[in-house]
Amino acid sequence: MEKSKQSLSIIKIGGNIIDNPTELAHFLADFSKIEGNKILVHGGGKSATKMAQSIGLVPQMIDGRRITDKPMLDVVVMIYAGEINKNVVAQLQAHNTNAMGFSGADGNLIQSTKRNHPTIDYGFVGDVQKVNTPLLQTLINSGIVPVFCAITHDKNGQLLNTNADTIASELAIAASEVFEVTLNYCFEKAGVLTDVEDENSVIEQINSALYTQLKEEGAIHSGMIPKLDNCFNSLSKGVQKIKIGHHRMLQNKAALHTTITL
Repeated sequence: MEKSKQSLSIIKIGGNIIDNPTELAHFLADFSKIEGNKILVHGGGKSATKMAQSIGLVPQMIDGRRITDKPMLDVVVMIYAGEINKNVVAQLQAHNTNAMGFSGADGNLIQSTKRNHPTIDYGFVGDVQKVNTPLLQTLINSGIVPVFCAITHDKNGQLLNTNADTIASELAIAASEVFEVTLNYCFEKAGVLTDVEDENSVIEQINSALYTQLKEEGAIHSGMIPKLDNCFNSLSKGVQKIKIGHHRMLQNKAALHTTITL
């Protein structure tokens, strides 16, 4: 008889949670209470943008994705892998959660290639190629809670800025070989909304047919589309369940949120 897989929660935070110390403290308290195996993935774009502007760099975005030239790469490595990652790890340790911070380069955990786009030069932006699942499993089985920032590497010494939603989904896909994975995208809204001004306009269930329809109708905010594309890709590759919403859904099962299924 096949041995049943252990469960694993992967939680990605970004946006206003990272930028708001009070909100971040509440989230980390909730995250610490999640029982069992867990991984935290964080972005931090707004902090990086603020730092870049303070030293005279002008952030460039195309379709919600950051263009990362060399000076901007230095900033995102410093903010994501340094300031944010270590602060999050320290706060989790204060909650007796044995967290350890990682970039993709550490232990060769996440290897990427520099994005090769036919018309846009994204600069030092990575597309994930490979996750070191055996090491990830070893860390988790040792009681470590990995905390990943949005930096990967190309195995040739180059660090790469990598979309944190994508990192979360690629970790979830890789880990689903050995764990039963639930992927949670936590941000400041209650879920996928039909009206960004109305917190209660949450679409509670989205499957692939409804997603296609909502996109055709223009009913989903453009910033949410890359996130949802990642979700459906993850589900098609073995991830059990995906939830999107405010982090209160981690502790309160009744909290409004969006569940994504195929």
